Amino acid sequence: MKSIDKFTDKAEVYAKYRPSYPSVYIEYLISEADLNENCMIADIGSGTGILSRQLLDKGFTVIGVEPNDDMRTLAEQTLKPDSHFISVDAVAEKTTLNDSSLDLITVAQAFHWFDIEQFRLECQRILKQDANVNLVWNSRDGASDINKESADICQKYCPNFKGFSGGIEETPIPFQDFFRDGKYDFKNFRNDLQLNLIGFLGRYLSASYSPKKTDKEYNPFISALSNLFEKYSNNGNIVIPNITRSYLGQV
Repeated sequence: MKSIDKFTDKAEVYAKYRPSYPSVYIEYLISEADLNENCMIADIGSGTGILSRQLLDKGFTVIGVEPNDDMRTLAEQTLKPDSHFISVDAVAEKTTLNDSSLDLITVAQAFHWFDIEQFRLECQRILKQDANVNLVWNSRDGASDINKESADICQKYCPNFKGFSGGIEETPIPFQDFFRDGKYDFKNFRNDLQLNLIGFLGRYLSASYSPKKTDKEYNPFISALSNLFEKYSNNGNIVIPNITRSYLGQV
């Protein structure tokens, strides 16, 4: 299965249960990238538009570049009323955007799907001189017991599971090869998630590797996660230790 097809039929659950990004991260990004209201941002691999929405709320013009039809259509339905949102059907390595037209590129939860070298060349083409690329993930805190146990469940019932966030913990991405001269600003932001059972299950079902209802692993996967929720929940809620990881630099 091609990477652009991995989220087909998951757009609604993705949009509903994936977390947004902490406000302190958004403010950091605006400050460090030296953005103003006239800036043009491309959110590449924009999915259902979770980060795009937060940038639109700050008054920026945002181009959402997304090749998956289901994800892009949902983003268009929810974000199009904002006249500052532009939707583009294209892949990261060939965005079709104009040369030297962007003040910032953001990539949320998607960089691990890209051809890194081809994307780096495309960024160089479409960014203004010395403009930045920001790679960001909402990632589970791997040190916590609940995240370790949920990873074991995913390993057991999800044949395509390679680790959370595409396995970037297990197989680190060579960020030094992507950013110019190997230099980038790395920041961590706490973004713990408080969820009820429906939200907890939805968060896992939004993953590219999670089984669909027609798969034989679906029911045992849901059962195992429900038992895990029961073990760690308090008054019908659970806290998932989560970290927003941001990598900002020029390419």
